[in-house]
Amino acid sequence: MHMFKTYRLVTLAKTFVLFLMIFAASASAFALDLETARAKGLIGEVDDGYIAIPPGKSTEAQKLVETVNLERRAVYADIAKKNGISLEVTGQRTFEKRYPAFPAGTWVKIKGAWSQK
Repeated sequence: MHMFKTYRLVTLAKTFVLFLMIFAASASAFALDLETARAKGLIGEVDDGYIAIPPGKSTEAQKLVETVNLERRAVYADIAKKNGISLEVTGQRTFEKRYPAFPAGTWVKIKGAWSQK
């Protein structure tokens, strides 16, 4: 009887772990990506090379903003170091280079003012 009880506990534990794995996978499937958030108007590009949430928009994409900005900062730091320029200049130049490729309707913040491209 003891062996059957142990087997049930192990099976229950495995089922629980499987449930958690499926839940985590489905949650990440519904997570926002940069392009989707941009297309929905939840985020916008800023002339300093980072992204932000436009005024009056939901904070639904706040985690995405934080993650993307950390990644961009790391890339900008590497580029700045290699080229002997500041982090700020690197971000600004990157924005200038990327701006033409932003789809129409993309929120952008230039010189402190938000507008749609």
